[in-house]
Amino acid sequence: MLSVDFSILNVALPEVGAGVGLEDTGLAWIASAYALPAAGFTLVFGRMADLFGRRRLFLSGMVVLTGASLLGGLASNPEMLLTARALQGLATAMTIPAGLSLLTTTFAEGALRERVLGLNGALLSGGFTIGALIGGALVGLLSWRAAFFINVPVAVAILVLTPALISESRTPDRIRLDLPGAVTVTGGLLAATYAIIETNLISAVVGVLLLAAFWVIELRSPAPLAPLRILKRPTVKWGNYAGLVIFTMEPAMIFLTTLYLQRTLDLSPLTTGLILGLPGLASVAAGIIAGRLIGSLGGRTVLVTGLAVQGLATLPLVFLGTGRISLAILIPALFVGFFGHVTAIVAFTVTGTSGLPDEEQGLATGLTSMTQQVAITIGIPILSAVAATQSAELTGLHLALTVNVAVTLASALLIWLGLRPHGDQPTPVTPVHLPNETNEQLTAP
Repeated sequence: MLSVDFSILNVALPEVGAGVGLEDTGLAWIASAYALPAAGFTLVFGRMADLFGRRRLFLSGMVVLTGASLLGGLASNPEMLLTARALQGLATAMTIPAGLSLLTTTFAEGALRERVLGLNGALLSGGFTIGALIGGALVGLLSWRAAFFINVPVAVAILVLTPALISESRTPDRIRLDLPGAVTVTGGLLAATYAIIETNLISAVVGVLLLAAFWVIELRSPAPLAPLRILKRPTVKWGNYAGLVIFTMEPAMIFLTTLYLQRTLDLSPLTTGLILGLPGLASVAAGIIAGRLIGSLGGRTVLVTGLAVQGLATLPLVFLGTGRISLAILIPALFVGFFGHVTAIVAFTVTGTSGLPDEEQGLATGLTSMTQQVAITIGIPILSAVAATQSAELTGLHLALTVNVAVTLASALLIWLGLRPHGDQPTPVTPVHLPNETNEQLTAP
């Protein structure tokens, strides 16, 4: 649902702005108002899911999302619209890590969890594809307000069904939230993300100082929000670095390609949606296949291969021209690139959440979700700034995509080296966790 909404809103952006009287220069804030809380609060909410109950936080996020979507659909001025978008970002920060940790704690680490996370990736990709394909038609037939209202019946259905389908997670006996850590990391992420969006030096300095303070607090806290032993684990460290590259480079490529299709090739938004949406079918297939590949080849191999495919598939786009014959290069490259992209997403999620106990899965999924939101937020401004260094739009596109390819392939090599097993250490054996009911059945006379 969240990815469908994100995709539809991308298509509807100009109509949304015009509908509430938002100037063209302010359109970027429709995305930024969502991205700031989504990036800034995800880590804190992920940890709160561990401490206070994952289902409880998930349902709370759904309530916020329902209200925010109603407010957005009824918005009559920019202030109402941007408030609704900020609340949608907050709801995303609450629901994504809680929902992911419900998955990772329901299914024990191993082949079954990998397949479940693959299915999750397929659903996310399917949502993006559906949104891109139907977004233009939906907004054209109804109104831009449909991009908000479409969430409401789905969210209400989730609120009704979840209590009957999902049990609450167990919470620790002594609930403690590292409040200083929560405040500094949230403030630091908000300031740093704002600095990148607005190119604001003061905000950047504040962000760095707050994140440095967070690191010091975590070193000294008796109950840290994010224990540094977790952050230093190779799977967590390199898995999240991979996620940063995956989600920085591919969404930025899609954004630049959208501008190319509409400005250089003069295609309509509906045609653009079809060109970007149809290759999304490959990403749905990748989500289904990736879990099985990880089971047979290992997370490290699949993660690095998927990231390399994402980068290599972007390489042909460096040679796009001004004629529509370029679509013969673009569309096949998107099919291959989207397949590699989603394969890498599934492998990054598996890697970043592996080897940690259930009571820390909210933190682990909070980290992966935070990485994703921050990366999506900063990727477009960074590569757009690279493109803007050139006077000709097409030349700028070529330069930005060249940087995209170079960073992606270099990162794939670094991740391969960072995740290599140490020869002097035995390979850890993953314990099999059986549900309580199964244990009782095995020990019953």
